Amino acid sequence: MAVPLDEHERSLAFAEIALGQIRALMQPAWPRNYEIWYNYATGYNPALNHAINQTLEKKGTLSDADLEKIYDTYISSSRLGDRIDSVGARVIDEIKQVLDMIDAAAGSATSYSESLADASAMLAGAYDRDTMRAIIERLMEGARAMEVTNKTLEASLSASKQEIERLQESLAAVRSESFTDPLTGLSNRKFFDAALTKAITEAKQNGEPLSLLMADVDYFKQFNDKFGHQTGDQVLRLVSIALKQNVKREDIAARYGGEEFVIALPNRPLPAALAAADQIRRAIMGKELVKRTSGERLGRVTVSIGVALLRADDGAPSLMERADNCLYAAKRKGRNLVVCETDPEASQPRTAKVA
Repeated sequence: MAVPLDEHERSLAFAEIALGQIRALMQPAWPRNYEIWYNYATGYNPALNHAINQTLEKKGTLSDADLEKIYDTYISSSRLGDRIDSVGARVIDEIKQVLDMIDAAAGSATSYSESLADASAMLAGAYDRDTMRAIIERLMEGARAMEVTNKTLEASLSASKQEIERLQESLAAVRSESFTDPLTGLSNRKFFDAALTKAITEAKQNGEPLSLLMADVDYFKQFNDKFGHQTGDQVLRLVSIALKQNVKREDIAARYGGEEFVIALPNRPLPAALAAADQIRRAIMGKELVKRTSGERLGRVTVSIGVALLRADDGAPSLMERADNCLYAAKRKGRNLVVCETDPEASQPRTAKVA
């Protein structure tokens, strides 16, 4: 099907604007970045444009973490919503077909009941053998037709049941995907925010401790700049594997954004949380990064970790702020360290951002 000339020219104009923005900000022309700027050029997503304009006004540029957050929030999430709507619509269509089949079967049953009633009336007045034989044959035909209808209905209902189960699995997969970071396989920020709020409520209700770890990859920007984006992704996967291997089943680990990770530790007091944090730090430091394409050894990855304990007057924001302050203190003290809120360094005022 031919594309109208004006639509062709308009799409090229949007493409030029998108590439112009990528050039102006000296960003890699990855498909993700192009898609963000193409959406920006069209103006069809005002929330995306507003987020970009605010970030540019504040920072003068967009970091890779900013672009990733914008993509996840305004493009990827909308696609998941479309997929959920699509699967939901298919479930509704399947249910409608089932209801139509049931209506048809109910109509057949009503007709058969009426036939039985007619036959009963005719039998009451039938005295010769031929008339009775004709009535019985009519009843047998009705029974056979009803049997065929029931088998057809049974087969259709079985097929619909299987399709609905398959659609339910698809819906569950989409839902899981909406709460999962695609790069690391950990929970994403959206899931963690909700899970932390729930964990805080339960901890207060049960009178149990709750600790929070915030971890950040040391010198991550240097990895990206020196070895490339793919190596940076490999670093994040390495950290996520170490987290998965060193948290308990009830713990909540997530990639919070960029190179930052968070772990909520239900029913874990501060000493136990510090031990867990140091175990994670050592596990990550023990893994050597190797470039997949060449086998070149790129060194060891380290993380700095901040640890905070839930207080009676805490909500999620205040707990996370204290953990973030501890993380910043770990960076300031030299990185590859664990710092908790009882450390005097954690109460020092923050100045410039430390990578």
